[in-house]
Amino acid sequence: MAATGSEKQGGEDVKSFYVSTPIYYVNDAPHLGHAYTTVAGDVLTRWHRQRGEKVWYLTGTDEHGQKIMRTAEANDVTPQEWCDKLVEEAWKPLWEHLGIANDDFIRTTEKRHTDRVQEFVQDLYDKDEIYKGGYEGPYCVGCEEYKLPGDLVEDENGVKLCPVHKKPVEILKEENYFFKLSEYGPKLLEFYAANPGFVQPESARNEIVNFVKQGLQDLSISRSTFDWGVPVPWDDKHVIYVWVDALLNYATAVGYGANQEKFDATFPANVHLIGKDILRFHSVIWPAMLMAQGLPLPGKVVANGWLMVGGEKMSKSNLTGIKPQDLTSHFGVDAYRWYFLRAIAYGSDGSFSWEDFTARYTSELANDYGNLASRLAAMVGKYYGGVLPEATAAGAAEQAVRDGLTKAVTTADLKIGEELDFQSGILSIFDFVKQVNGYITEQEPWKVAKDESPEGRARLATILYTAAEALRGVAVLLNPIMPDTSQKLWESLGAEESLGALSDQRVQDAATWGRLAAGATVTKGEVLFPRLEEKPA
Repeated sequence: MAATGSEKQGGEDVKSFYVSTPIYYVNDAPHLGHAYTTVAGDVLTRWHRQRGEKVWYLTGTDEHGQKIMRTAEANDVTPQEWCDKLVEEAWKPLWEHLGIANDDFIRTTEKRHTDRVQEFVQDLYDKDEIYKGGYEGPYCVGCEEYKLPGDLVEDENGVKLCPVHKKPVEILKEENYFFKLSEYGPKLLEFYAANPGFVQPESARNEIVNFVKQGLQDLSISRSTFDWGVPVPWDDKHVIYVWVDALLNYATAVGYGANQEKFDATFPANVHLIGKDILRFHSVIWPAMLMAQGLPLPGKVVANGWLMVGGEKMSKSNLTGIKPQDLTSHFGVDAYRWYFLRAIAYGSDGSFSWEDFTARYTSELANDYGNLASRLAAMVGKYYGGVLPEATAAGAAEQAVRDGLTKAVTTADLKIGEELDFQSGILSIFDFVKQVNGYITEQEPWKVAKDESPEGRARLATILYTAAEALRGVAVLLNPIMPDTSQKLWESLGAEESLGALSDQRVQDAATWGRLAAGATVTKGEVLFPRLEEKPA
């Protein structure tokens, strides 16, 4: 999809708009929480492609560490066999099923990654940024992280638990190599002050600033009690700490140390999308590592909230993981892609509810949007034999629709493309859909059709053309969110005949009125959002 080198615009090299998801642990199959972040990244990058921009979208899997090793052992296979099976049978097929248009899929067991990780860490060691020491403290295998004593919670028996996984921590004592993270506190605070939008949302930024102000400890960057990881290049008794290994995927996947042209045209990421439980790694450790290596820092780190079930974070360890396929088989893939970004303010926690999904699907997708498309096609078919008429009698009502489309485009482009406020952007589009429905109701084309005078025919043609042209704009705006149904609508409107492929339409041109050609063939295709059957048992 995206190019691997620089593109020229006006004689200048243009950097890719680079978005990443976390790379996901392959200790189990993906659930709704993983898909939530990945769909958000897909919508964001599709939106920028719809703008005509050069884009690079990266996702992948994190395959080293103690948690993976123990999971493989429990299943009587090697760690590599376990990772291969999960990636090929669960992770990649799900992203394909959900229509994720990623440009690359990085696996941390790939040689293109592991070689560069060793080089990066060796460079830091040679620069005296790494030293040998020892450490003892509480460790959560689920997080693959040493915990600060103040981070832990206690159960009713006084047992210290990880606050994320609610499982007992292990007290580990081992000889490690350490990165001089403590020296980067002042530099990080200076960077945060100069770049107030670096960590989002604001609550996450405040958390990180306060955390760094309390003083940073040096970071253990190796483990010596197991061997499933990338060997430390100068001491093969140690493997590189899985989080150092994992964070470097954002550099190794785009050519760090291997393809300088691609690296320069892509790195750093414009947006790292993450879950809030891995915020410190991405907004403290990752920028400090880049500072130490003299590399540019990302544009922003955006932490989404947790999807909750029964008041608990959705996860396999809490037995609340729900497979996305459980929902797509009932609601459809496009509705799935739409729902979570529509129902939950990105950056906030949100509870999934089957009942809420059903209600929103029925009201907004089926009744408002799908029914509008169906009614328009039916009326053009009935009154004009499926040929889109020309508008010749536009007035104030039609101008209001045109203004509504302009507002929807402007708002959605700002909210989705820039602010990552997916909910507000989607709402602005569906507010316009409601406006067009109201326009049809008020203009009553079924009554106007009874007036066979030239004035009546001109008025009917104008009403139907206005609705069709409005839907043309909606198809463009919703294409990054619901690509399959947007394509069906595009074909139903006969837009491809005169305007070409939907993917070639630009968001910034979507409000330009009159693009849909009169004379286009309008067809009533399959229902965009079919009536839901009963909830499966």
